[in-house]
Amino acid sequence: MAKKETAHDVEAGPEAAAATPVEPTDDLVTTSHTLVAGGNELAYTATAGRIVLREEVHTDGKFDGHQAKAEVFVTAYTLDGEQPANRPITFAFNGGPGSSSVWLHLGVLGPKRVVMGDAGELAPPPYGLADNPESLLVHSDLVFIDPVSTGFSRAIKGGKPADYHGFQGDLEAVAEVIRLWTTRHQRWMSPKYLAGESYGTLRAAALADHLQSRYGMYLNGLLLISTVLDMGTIRFQPGNDQPYPLFLPTYAAIAHYHGLHGDRPLSEVVAEAEDYAERDYPWALARGNRLSDEERAEAVRRIASLSGLSEDYVDRVNLRIEHIRFFTELLRHRRQVVGRLDGRFVGWEPDSGGEMFSADPSMNAIVGPYGAALNHYLRAELGYENDLPYEILTRRVQPWSYSEFEGSFVTVAPRLSAAMRANPHLRVHVANGYHDGATPYFAAEHVFAHLEIPAELQENIEFKYYEAGHMMYVHEASRLAQSADLAEFVTR
Repeated sequence: MAKKETAHDVEAGPEAAAATPVEPTDDLVTTSHTLVAGGNELAYTATAGRIVLREEVHTDGKFDGHQAKAEVFVTAYTLDGEQPANRPITFAFNGGPGSSSVWLHLGVLGPKRVVMGDAGELAPPPYGLADNPESLLVHSDLVFIDPVSTGFSRAIKGGKPADYHGFQGDLEAVAEVIRLWTTRHQRWMSPKYLAGESYGTLRAAALADHLQSRYGMYLNGLLLISTVLDMGTIRFQPGNDQPYPLFLPTYAAIAHYHGLHGDRPLSEVVAEAEDYAERDYPWALARGNRLSDEERAEAVRRIASLSGLSEDYVDRVNLRIEHIRFFTELLRHRRQVVGRLDGRFVGWEPDSGGEMFSADPSMNAIVGPYGAALNHYLRAELGYENDLPYEILTRRVQPWSYSEFEGSFVTVAPRLSAAMRANPHLRVHVANGYHDGATPYFAAEHVFAHLEIPAELQENIEFKYYEAGHMMYVHEASRLAQSADLAEFVTR
């Protein structure tokens, strides 16, 4: 039976209510559950609801109290019967910007998981929800955070959502949730981890620096899933040739999955692509019109062979394969397009001669199962009720502000480097999907190879690879392997 800890009820008459605005309060609900994992029955407590964030207000140089500014939705899981100080705690969020935490929550980390099938064998609606005996909850308490305007999180009445729709505002709000939860639950002495996916990895890396410099909260580790720390490595813009080589190994892996590399092992294909992308490809792009006819022909041949595209196409795009164009072109001969988030998925376009696909078939396959599961689960099993739409992945946060990086690409690599230098015990786990066309694994490797840290701290970084895409856990073999890898990381 769900039990509400607090409510928004006001015991004053209608006249008083009209005269005095209702102050928002936390609306957390707690429920008790069990999970069978490793042959043992584990009892745990779930807490779901919105935490009110407040800011200190100063007027004319005088302290004017704490003013409510936003209500942030969290879902927390704590194992019963354990000494909290001895238990790790992992704060998790996804990216977007504009994504709720549903993917990590119901995909790999939480005590429940979505059952949706996989590429080529998707389950029909309404899909399924099952216990997750591989949940990280077995080894760490969990707090899933939905940034403002995602999930049920909102700015307060009269507040400005745009204040949180940008790098710094988002960073400070998520940091405040982490500080509040840690303080209220007396977890400052617990080992602490951040788990982020996609833009959430950029947020997590910046948070490692922000939390320790602002609050003195030093972390034990970062779990970075489908990583991007430097937007310059994935932004296809005129004058920026960096992404083209960094995407090539991913193109090769996707081409391999769809049978365009014959019976060669995936490891052999990506190794060849990595070697070319690391040396000859950047050189060829840097040479530009100075390439001889023979050198250009060789570059065209190699890039076409590795990417699975025709030599004519590679020549026409001047050796530069933009990623959406790749996903649209690769299987054009089959009148299919491949997914950006996960290149294993295929779909169809109304115009098979188009330049760029109109929708990502991998997103189309994933969003329905996760949306159905989350909306059912919160009400039916966690007892949380709210008539707002749960914003799984919203565009309401756009345009996202990067004003702090005006005139340059967004990067948090220097902040992660600073955090690791200040806290030499900070460890970093980097999870990569070979078929992830949104945050390619070779780009992540490139950024980590350029962190400004001493050689001995390189040992704090580990890379894991899976034969799947951005949400690698939709692939069952990858989900099981990733769950084991994450458990090993937080218990080491």
